[in-house]
Amino acid sequence: MRILITNDDGINAPGLEVAKKIAKSIIGNKKGKITIIAPSSEKSGVSHSISFVRPSLIQKINKNKYSLEGTPADCVLAGINYVMKNKKPDLIISGVNLGRNISDDILYSGTVGAAMEGALNGIKSIGLSQQYSKKTYESDNPFKCALKYGTDICNKILNDNPFSNPKFTGFYNVNFPACSPKEVNGHKICNIGQRKKPTFTMVAQSNTKGRNFLWVKHNLQKSEPFAEMDEYYLNKNYITISALKTDLTWIEKNKELNKIFKNKERN
Repeated sequence: MRILITNDDGINAPGLEVAKKIAKSIIGNKKGKITIIAPSSEKSGVSHSISFVRPSLIQKINKNKYSLEGTPADCVLAGINYVMKNKKPDLIISGVNLGRNISDDILYSGTVGAAMEGALNGIKSIGLSQQYSKKTYESDNPFKCALKYGTDICNKILNDNPFSNPKFTGFYNVNFPACSPKEVNGHKICNIGQRKKPTFTMVAQSNTKGRNFLWVKHNLQKSEPFAEMDEYYLNKNYITISALKTDLTWIEKNKELNKIFKNKERN
């Protein structure tokens, strides 16, 4: 099995090594190869963007490890079309992200964006994210849950039937809770939630006449998340697993629109 690993935290992020350990465990005693291609700097919040109007410099760090001046989706494209073009990856692991990717976050997440690009290229893709708290962040290793359960979760996902369908353009988003491995209550297959208020706003840093610097501000939400959604279960120390797809079609609304436009044509 050939596994491509990327992230949005950058080439020096500790989560890459965690992902590598998970990948090694997935391969086990079987023949396989692990390749890492990650952004040269942090690319959190870039979603599924690609560097369409500028080139991306790629540098070899060491054997099977590369740094790319681009986005996480660029890294996937570089792996498929350049570094691994003769033998494309069988699996793409994006992460392990330091921080959760749930609810509205997935629309902004570079971690999820990389998995999405893998799916668009017909490759099995899984985004892995590790939630943290003040306690776990200050511990010796905030990725303990991902290390403990990551391999088992990925192996089970790899046995999922949709991956055998070449027309399937889905991928998976996995979040590990901010607790010790012993405190994990299990896993939940759940829908992506939605926050009650917008996740981001924009504020001015200074107030000079006619000119301001604007910063994106992340709004922490203290309200109780919607029940039975990913954020709800993650906060209760469950590993959350969500199947996603690249098809954004609002099927129910299209049916309603079809009726509306048909009625207008008759008139």
